[in-house]
Amino acid sequence: MANAIRVRFCPSPTGNPHVGLVRTALFNWAFARHNQGTMVFRIEDTDAARDSEESYHQLLDSLRWLGLDWDEGPEVGGPHAPYRQSQRMDIYRDVAEKLLAGGYAYHCFCTAVELEARRDAARLAGKPSGYDGTCRNLSPERIERYRAEGRESIVRFRMPDEPITFTDLVRGELTFTPDNVPDYGIVRANGAPLYTLVNPVDDALMEITHVLRGEDLLSSTPRQIALYKALIELGVAKEIPQFGHLPYVMGEGNKKLSKRDPQASLNLYRERGFLPEGLLNYLSLLGWSFSADQDIFTVPEMIEKFDIADVNANPARFDLKKAESINADHIRMLDEKTFAAACEPWLQAPHAAWAPEDFDRAAWERIAPYAQTRVTVLSDITANVDFLFLKEPVEDEASWQKAMKEGSDALLRTARAKLEAADWTDPESLKNAVLAAGEEHGLKLGKAQAPVRVAVTGRTVGLPLFESLEILGKERTLSRIDAALAKLTA
Repeated sequence: MANAIRVRFCPSPTGNPHVGLVRTALFNWAFARHNQGTMVFRIEDTDAARDSEESYHQLLDSLRWLGLDWDEGPEVGGPHAPYRQSQRMDIYRDVAEKLLAGGYAYHCFCTAVELEARRDAARLAGKPSGYDGTCRNLSPERIERYRAEGRESIVRFRMPDEPITFTDLVRGELTFTPDNVPDYGIVRANGAPLYTLVNPVDDALMEITHVLRGEDLLSSTPRQIALYKALIELGVAKEIPQFGHLPYVMGEGNKKLSKRDPQASLNLYRERGFLPEGLLNYLSLLGWSFSADQDIFTVPEMIEKFDIADVNANPARFDLKKAESINADHIRMLDEKTFAAACEPWLQAPHAAWAPEDFDRAAWERIAPYAQTRVTVLSDITANVDFLFLKEPVEDEASWQKAMKEGSDALLRTARAKLEAADWTDPESLKNAVLAAGEEHGLKLGKAQAPVRVAVTGRTVGLPLFESLEILGKERTLSRIDAALAKLTA
């Protein structure tokens, strides 16, 4: 298929995966899947000082957890292997030599001090402060003299002297004038290739048709388009890909969400128990919408609907509360068995405070349907059901002070007596027992059940009380009420 869509996701393995990075991966993946195209996963690991194997494996693990699979790349292979830039250095050196031989690039001997002095002078004169082309047309004699002086040189790409116009898939037609896009470095003085070379070269050789990436890379696009034209003339590239620049993801204070922001780390959401489906649903809304009246949808529904032309160019604000709300909706969408299984990691050490032998699977399976309607993230489950598996309820002094008002001991005695006589196979019977106790003390059900809830669960809020009592059982419930009475009358 000659015009098959090929996209790529090419992160650097530095630090924890960032939710903005995941949003970029998601849009590329959805675009490829919607169009029956190919998703290429490539690792940009040429910066040995910052890259790490730990981050590399974290990236792979994170994408697999999210369900964002790839058709070519690490652990999968493909016709354009290797897919790690650190293993492709010979390719970049060869292309750089071809660019130099063809006159598309040149050696620049300017020192850092000279460059800074000329930039300062340009700024003072109100002119663009980019590279001024000093070494663009050096004579062979001047080059030899510089080399004899021991000067090191970088390789710069020679930008054309006319405007560069392209149609951005998100932002429409854009034009960059020559004074805003000066000649730029593609190889360091030590021979190491720069991102400005390796990224377009890999895209060319891997036959990428669409480059969907963050807005922060927009300024590099005219440089890459010029390089593509040179690569085509050299026979390295077949065509210039189409570009689409995705909107910034903004954090607090309308600042770009950076890796340093706590809410930027993908690991945070995984550790809190976000569902992959819930997180992907929310991240897809950062710059795109399913429809005007629907925010909740499945991943297959997103693939069916996704079109890069529908991405909004305006910055998207990351809203944690909305992310949690959407995740809660996806938790409700799970069938009961899937929900119960998904919660299991949070019912074991190190999340659970109870001993493994105190975990009662039958009790968990009975209470899980009630918990499913109450949790926002899966980690919420631990505090919601701990009263079932701890030998004693959690000691929450704030809850105790809030619920145990004057006269609570008398109410608890009445409630205990009525609960002892109730039918413990029927939550409605337990409710009627507490309701009757409250009526004897002039209290409505809400006020009457608060001391009972805190005595039994340790907290003022939680799962439906009477269903919880039935699952906990008569003996343990009455024992906890007795302990609360002893504390109140001590």
